[in-house]
Amino acid sequence: MNFPILSSLILLPSIGALFIFFSKSSNEKYQSSKYIALFISIANFLLSLYLWSVFDKSATEFQYVENREWLSGYVNYKVGVDGISILFILLTTFITPICIISVNATIKHRLKDFLVAILIMETLMIGVFCSLDLVIFYLFFEAGLIPMFLIIGIWGGERRVYSAFKFFLYTLLGSVLMLIAIISIYWITGTTDVEKLYEIGIGEQYQNLLWLAFFSSFAVKTPMWPVHTWLPDAHVEAPTAGSVLLAAILLKMAGYGFIRFSVGLFPVASEYFTPLVFALSLVAIVYTSLVALMQEDMKKLIAYSSVAHMGFVTLGIFTMTQQGIEGSIFQMISHGLVSAALFLCVGVVYERMHTRLISKYGGLVNIMPRYAIVFMVFTLGALGLPGTSGFIGEFLILMGAFKKNFLVATIASLGVILGAAYMLWLYKRIIFGEIINSEVRNMIDLKKFEIVILFLLVAPIIFFGFYPEPLINSVETSVSSLLELYNLNINNSLALK
Repeated sequence: MNFPILSSLILLPSIGALFIFFSKSSNEKYQSSKYIALFISIANFLLSLYLWSVFDKSATEFQYVENREWLSGYVNYKVGVDGISILFILLTTFITPICIISVNATIKHRLKDFLVAILIMETLMIGVFCSLDLVIFYLFFEAGLIPMFLIIGIWGGERRVYSAFKFFLYTLLGSVLMLIAIISIYWITGTTDVEKLYEIGIGEQYQNLLWLAFFSSFAVKTPMWPVHTWLPDAHVEAPTAGSVLLAAILLKMAGYGFIRFSVGLFPVASEYFTPLVFALSLVAIVYTSLVALMQEDMKKLIAYSSVAHMGFVTLGIFTMTQQGIEGSIFQMISHGLVSAALFLCVGVVYERMHTRLISKYGGLVNIMPRYAIVFMVFTLGALGLPGTSGFIGEFLILMGAFKKNFLVATIASLGVILGAAYMLWLYKRIIFGEIINSEVRNMIDLKKFEIVILFLLVAPIIFFGFYPEPLINSVETSVSSLLELYNLNINNSLALK
C-alpha cells in the first residue's frame, strides 16, 4: 500500500484539532466544534477498521511500515503495526468518538479547548501503538501526559490542580530512567530501531538494568502496586471523558510497553524478574480489591478495580505462555470497554445528582430501569461473567498462570471472587433497596445520546464475550512470533552458561 495509512491515522485528529482551535467561534454553547471533532474521530475509526480489514493476520513481520529519516539520520520516524498493536489502535479510535459525544453533559465551559485536547490526545495515543523506534515511542508516550494534565487540571473537580500535578509528576519521574535506558541502548547497539534490536539482541550484561529502567516507567503508568496512588485521585477529579480516556487507553500503553519492549527486547531479564512481577501483580489483585470493597465514592471504587484488573494483565504477560499473553491483550481490550462504560455510568448519575457518594443513591431501578439494565451488563462484564468479554481475558490469563505456577494462579483466582464482591456490592447499593434520598425521585432515565453511547459499549462487550475469535485471530501469530524470539534467547542464554 503506497498510501501512508498509519501517518494518516496519527495526524488526522491533530489536523481536526488545529481546525477547531483556529475557528472563529468563541461562543461556549456553539456546537459546530463538537460536530467537527465527532466527524474527524469517526473518520479515523473507519480508517482504522479499514486497516484491520486489509491487515494480514498470518504474517509475522510488521506491516504498513513507514520509515523516514529524522534528526540527521540518528533517529528515524518509523511506524508499523502487527497483530498486537492494531487492536489497541482500534480501541483508541473507537473510544475517542464516545468521549466526544459524552461532552454533552459533562463539559460546561471552554468546550473548544477540551475537544482540541481530546483530539491531540488521540494522535499521541495512536502514535504510541504504531512506533517502531524507541525515541519516537518515548516522545509519543510522554507527550500524552500534557493533554491529560490539562484535562484534569482545567476541567476537573475541586482538587483538580493537586490531582493533575500528582498524575504528571508520578508518570514523568517514572519515565526519566526509561529515557536514560533508550540513550544507553543507542550507545550499546548503535540503533533505536525496534525491528533491528529484535534481530541483533541486547547483551545479557546490560539487560537487567535496562529492564528495570523501562519497568520504572511502565509500572507507574499501569499502575502497579505500590506506585498506583495517583490513579484514584486522577479519576475522582477528572471529568467523565478524561476518566474514560485514562482508564480505557492510557493504562493500556504501559501494558503494551511490557509486551513490546520488556519481553521483546530484554527476554533474559524478563525471565529473571518474573517472580518480582508476579509478587507485585498478586498484591495489586488482592489488596486493591479489598480496598475497593471499602470505598464510598463510585469513581474511587472503579479506579481501584482498574488497578486489580491491570494486575491480571501484568500477571498474564509474564507467564510467557501463548494463553497468558493473548489473555492479557484480550483483558486490556475488554477492560478498556468495560471501564469506559462504568465511568460513563457514573457520569450519568453525577450529572443529575452532583455527587458520587454511593450512600446518596439506592432504589434507582424504580426510577431509571433502562439505566439499571445497562449498568448490570457492565457490572457483569467487570466481574468476568461468562458471556461477557471480561470472562475470556481472565480465563486465558488463569490458564497461562496455572501452566507457569500453580500457587500464583490460585492466589490470583481470589481476585475473581473479590471482583464479584465489590462490583455486586456497588450495584446492590445503587440500584436496589428503598429510595432513602428524596432527590433520587426527581432523576430521569437515560437520555437519547446516553442510550447511544452506552449501547455502543454494550454491543462489543457481549459480542466478544460469545465470539472472541476476531480478536484472538488478530494477535495469535504476533504472540507466537514474540514467544519464539523469547524462547530462542532464553535457550541461547542457558546454552552459554
